[in-house]
Amino acid sequence: MITLYGIKNCDTIKKARRWLEEHGIDYRFHDYRVDGLDNALIQSFISELGWEPLLNTRGTTWRKLDEATRHQITTADAAASLMIEMPAIIKRPLLCEPGKPMLLGFSESSYTLWISSCRKATSE
Repeated sequence: MITLYGIKNCDTIKKARRWLEEHGIDYRFHDYRVDGLDNALIQSFISELGWEPLLNTRGTTWRKLDEATRHQITTADAAASLMIEMPAIIKRPLLCEPGKPMLLGFSESSYTLWISSCRKATSE
């Protein structure tokens, strides 16, 4: 089962959900704020994608951090702690299916390719 991770009021999440629904893709939505986010989950994301791509340094949440806090985020552990404390700072959406590479961010073309490769691998 595909899982879409994010925050429900995010515009990009809304676009991704709409795309998945329009294409008849079954998925489960995991809202970080409602369903939770723990160290094990964030570590699984970091181990595959790295902490830098997961940390949304272009968003409002990052910009609202004081300079001293931003300068402390130099390791995976520091980033993970911040992401658990402030889930809105995680780049989204994150699309996952067990045994398949994770897909971070949304574009119609990347979703088309990702879904196609997942279906192809499943039919083999």
